[in-house]
Amino acid sequence: QAQLVESGGGLVQAGGSLRLSCAAPRNIFSVFSASDMAWYRQPPGKERELVATISSDRNTHYADSVKGRFTISRDNSRKKVYLQMNSLNPDDTAVYYCNQVHLDGRSYWGQGTQVTVSS
Repeated sequence: QAQLVESGGGLVQAGGSLRLSCAAPRNIFSVFSASDMAWYRQPPGKERELVATISSDRNTHYADSVKGRFTISRDNSRKKVYLQMNSLNPDDTAVYYCNQVHLDGRSYWGQGTQVTVSS
């Protein structure tokens, strides 16, 4: 079983919305709740870039390109982190990855979920 499992990607028209989910089924509650979580994305032909982060104490940070449109949140009881994406545009097309950093510094990645925004 994978450490992190993303879901919720798909094809959407410009202006539309999607909500990505990242589950951590192998985590116990205490490990997940103490972890910092993040979403990254890799557009076609480009490097992976940070989209949003949420710390264990729920402080959030966003890339300038998504501020005001995307919202990261977490549900520790479900061991999940979410990325609500609104007002999507073609530049948001990418493979989106979930990242988890444990207290001891170990970092884990999900397999990615494709988001395609048509114009």
